Amino acid sequence: MCVGTLLCVVPSLVWGEIHKDRMVVLISLDGFPAYALEDPRLPIPTIRKLAREGAIATSMQPINPTVTWPNHTALVTGVDASEHDLLFNGLLVRTPSGAQPSVEPWRDKEVLVHAPTVYDVAYRAGLTTAQVDWVAIYGAKTITWKFPELPDPEGPVEQTMIADGTVTADQLQKFEDSSQAWQDEIWTDAAVRILKQHKPNLLLFHLLTGDDTNHEYGPMSHASFTAMGLLDSYVKRIVDALQEEGVMRRATVIVVSDHGFRKIRHKLHPNVLLRETGLITGDHKHLRGDAWVASTGGTAMVYVSDPARKEELIPKLRRILANREGIDRVYEPNSFAELGLPLASASDQGPDLVLSALPDYSFANEAEGSYVTGIDEGGTHGYLNTDPKMQAIFVAWGAGIASGVRLDKISNLDVAPTIAAILGIDMKTAKGHALKGILKPHVRE
Repeated sequence: MCVGTLLCVVPSLVWGEIHKDRMVVLISLDGFPAYALEDPRLPIPTIRKLAREGAIATSMQPINPTVTWPNHTALVTGVDASEHDLLFNGLLVRTPSGAQPSVEPWRDKEVLVHAPTVYDVAYRAGLTTAQVDWVAIYGAKTITWKFPELPDPEGPVEQTMIADGTVTADQLQKFEDSSQAWQDEIWTDAAVRILKQHKPNLLLFHLLTGDDTNHEYGPMSHASFTAMGLLDSYVKRIVDALQEEGVMRRATVIVVSDHGFRKIRHKLHPNVLLRETGLITGDHKHLRGDAWVASTGGTAMVYVSDPARKEELIPKLRRILANREGIDRVYEPNSFAELGLPLASASDQGPDLVLSALPDYSFANEAEGSYVTGIDEGGTHGYLNTDPKMQAIFVAWGAGIASGVRLDKISNLDVAPTIAAILGIDMKTAKGHALKGILKPHVRE
């Protein structure tokens, strides 16, 4: 048995030799906390089987901020936000007029992601790639087959599913208005179809029911347990599809999450403080700000609207926001390297200050009402990636994966290089390392 992340040598792997017969399926269960695996009441027989027969990490550390798009991007690039440049679930757009910044999700991958991805490298090496509901991937030219978060009724995969009665064109047109559980069902249908029909070398597959439920009802609630049990059944469908196609001898399944979860009882509205001190003015339809706070859940990014006024305003913002209820710390740019965040001088996404919340508190974007509001139930993420509650899961099983390997904490920056190693490609730009300790000494052809 190998213990640790880099202690075992894998002599049969020939680095740089592309394995065109291999298949890797990366399944992301959004918002599935590592601590949930410790609860024997959790109904996840498939994931437990994969962990027992393959490899599992005690936990997987996400990057900052611990939200969905930055961490899914870390999973496929092997670098943190200081390099891939994604801090929100989309692109932060700021205006010269000082209006409140907005986050725009439907931007092309080339605009959002500023680092090579494992699917880029795989595609350029002649391998086939696929994605179902992956994020920050719109318009990617290195994806062979896709069923996106917002499916296109005219898309080739969608057309085959319409033709066999799995879904109707009208349902796909109204996809965003349906339930999260139903969306996950259709995304799983699409993933199974792509695996069976196309057998891609790499499939990226993302499910959202767990995150949606944990936000609404809180992690480890009755609803959360039910959601995680449902997700386990979707993982089983993927495994069953690979077995039915007779490709398990060359297929590897990796199950991960992007971040953990915390229960919350209070929301903080720091833009209210900026309004009270005159930094935000106007009525609710025409607000203008000298500075704005943009929430990422358990952390928040502070932006000065006019770069010429930073020297004046940053000390003032620090005084306004420090030592307030629910705010644990105000981070300045000299701490951003430690946090893995880009500087404002290097990126238009980089903040001027960063706020971290205490447990039970999370940030919100409203600029009107009370600074602190209460909620009856719910949960969120976005807290610093050192928070034990933010740690994610990692399980690997199938071809080339050693049985009974138990790793300690790993980094999600290790996932892309590990996938690359299995496929025989090289992620030269990744800051993580291939988890050689989980790979069999002899990777069967």
